[in-house]
Amino acid sequence: MEKIKGIIKKIVEDLGYYLYDVVYDKKGSINVLEVLIENDTSIDIDDCVIVSKNISKQLDLLDPIKEAYNLEVASSGAERELRNSEEILRAIGQHVYIETMEQKFDGKLKSFKDGFLEILHNNKRTTKVNYIDVSYIRLAIIK
Repeated sequence: MEKIKGIIKKIVEDLGYYLYDVVYDKKGSINVLEVLIENDTSIDIDDCVIVSKNISKQLDLLDPIKEAYNLEVASSGAERELRNSEEILRAIGQHVYIETMEQKFDGKLKSFKDGFLEILHNNKRTTKVNYIDVSYIRLAIIK
């Protein structure tokens, strides 16, 4: 699966997107190769079609999956988890939800420097959080 993920990652990045995840699973009786993508703005159906066509073309040539499967390309989601520092850096300027062992809060991610996240709250106050203390962080939709 890592080889397939590497192939897909290159295609996705060459098209100007980021690869969030690749999941190969059975949905009912059908094998599904799900590719989750993101970019710096938002993903729409046209983005998914472009990526799907390019991945399909390459996988048809290489034929790395021997059994029948469906390819699904989708957005990684508006409230996706930020799993590493690279994803957090791309989220600067966006609204996030953070959990530590002691507290939960949300706000606009102002910066991520020297191991600290700086969050701007609605009341214009800022909070610095040590990345080591973060147990969960995701993008958040402002309601």
